Amino acid sequence: MHADPVSSGAFAAALLAPDQPLPDGLRMKAGTPPQKRFAVYRNNVSISLVDALASIFPTVQNLVGEDFFRAMARAYGTSSPPTSPLLFQYGESFAAFLATFPPAADLPFLADVARIERLWLDAFHAADANPLDPAALASIPPESLAATAFMAHPATRLIQTRYAAGTIVARDRHGISLEGLDPDRTEDVLVARPHFDVGVHILPLGGYAFFSALSKGSPLGTACQAAEEASGDIAALLQIALATGAFTALQVPAERTAP
Repeated sequence: MHADPVSSGAFAAALLAPDQPLPDGLRMKAGTPPQKRFAVYRNNVSISLVDALASIFPTVQNLVGEDFFRAMARAYGTSSPPTSPLLFQYGESFAAFLATFPPAADLPFLADVARIERLWLDAFHAADANPLDPAALASIPPESLAATAFMAHPATRLIQTRYAAGTIVARDRHGISLEGLDPDRTEDVLVARPHFDVGVHILPLGGYAFFSALSKGSPLGTACQAAEEASGDIAALLQIALATGAFTALQVPAERTAP
């Protein structure tokens, strides 16, 4: 079974749309009618895409149930076909889809959960790098600390969410019950992978401002000022930065010598 090159676009579109007719140019050499063969092929493609989304967004699936998730994933596949042969790259717009998917309207936190899970996957596939040794910070002269910059780990991700999505994902992936959790609260979330395990960390006050500044290359003094303006505890935030492996190295300004 194959289609003429001129109808390849229609062939791909028909694979993801069960109500679409067979694309023009589809033919069989002999044997089984093309309708049946195409239906089998279409079903296999659909199952593969749904399975890929289930593996990327396990917490979303746990929240809505497998049957609802698979129906939702099929609807997403119809409207957003993959653009890469790498299935782990599929679903980049799934969170945006969930935010406007009417049957999920009573779960407004679902899109934020999907955003966290997408960042988890991105962090998992990021390049490897050794996390910053806490002793490196202690070795810097006090007068140079404010001007010292931090180099972010390739896996480090940062996000602000309208709902408690970071807590939901962290609890679900560790098998902790969500009972009693109030999802209706904002969170600043750090996703980091210093070695092999991805961690989802809920940041305290000032955390987003602090980590955002450092991740963009701003010196420590600027990051501390931003955190203080957001009522952040600098010592606590520094401890998180070192403990989570969110950074890999320090850039200390060169000493200036008198003329």
